[in-house]
Amino acid sequence: MRFLISMGDGPNRDSFFTPRAVAELERHGEIIWNPARGDAMTKEALIEQIRDVDVLFSGWETARVDADVLRAANRLKIHAHTGGSVASYVSREEYDAGIVVLSGNDLYARSVAEGCLCYTLCALRRIYDFMDSVKCGGWKPQPDHSSGLIGRKVGIVGYGAIARYYMQLLQWFRPELLIASNHITDEEAARFGARRATREEIFSTCDIISLHSALNETTRGSITRELLHAIRPGALFVNTARAALVNEQALYEELKTGRFGAVLDVYHQEPLAPDNILRTLPNVMLMPHAAGPTYDMREQVVLQLMKDVLAVQRGETCSSMIPFEYAVRMTVS
Repeated sequence: MRFLISMGDGPNRDSFFTPRAVAELERHGEIIWNPARGDAMTKEALIEQIRDVDVLFSGWETARVDADVLRAANRLKIHAHTGGSVASYVSREEYDAGIVVLSGNDLYARSVAEGCLCYTLCALRRIYDFMDSVKCGGWKPQPDHSSGLIGRKVGIVGYGAIARYYMQLLQWFRPELLIASNHITDEEAARFGARRATREEIFSTCDIISLHSALNETTRGSITRELLHAIRPGALFVNTARAALVNEQALYEELKTGRFGAVLDVYHQEPLAPDNILRTLPNVMLMPHAAGPTYDMREQVVLQLMKDVLAVQRGETCSSMIPFEYAVRMTVS
């Protein structure tokens, strides 16, 4: 096999294609490296390099595999994307050509779900308030308004791989679990001990509201001023999905009231501006778009993708395979 690695030379590529990962690829074929320093392949470079390539390993910001690229891709059988969402990197034409699309989405989803649970517990238990108090010479802040997740009413907005794994992680806490999504049936929700609900019910009644929708033109701005205003006092709003799902100005205004808390991992502008009002709000826990995947998952994704490349060659299905119907529902970069 011939593998084309679209990532440019540098630390980002090295974090995915570690010596262990490279050795695994070289056991099964020849690697063609993008010679550019730091840059992902442009469309022109992809067209130039993809001839006689069997497997494309793409990375963030790689050009889309469209009809022009496919005309040069005379041997391409598998497109293995080292990121999660493939929405910005694949095309209908690629699927029509019979090319199998794989991605790191499943492993990444597990890692993001882990991060979401971590953030939620840290916020409920006021981990950072307590840590700061102790480090500054104090002890437990008073009054102690920490809380937990056991038996709480949790609302999940959006359903994909991350939400599915997150609901699995929540099972130990025995929550009352609600989910708002058109992509889950009543029967599937029941497997998680959940029931389907409207977003309006979730925002107005839940103790914890966790946002997991993909970002596309249908969902952009779908968390409206009215929904945010309905959040009950003392509730926690968690966004590890995308900031553009939420009405930005309304979120600021509602959080300024101090009525409820929030954990935000994503922002309309990243990095977050130094003078952004969110930095001043004591009821908001801010994280730098770090819910996942954790850094150690990068090598694991390449190793899993290579394992699944071999499975596809044997005619087997695998967890990293992305059907077209799923690809078009994923977040657009």
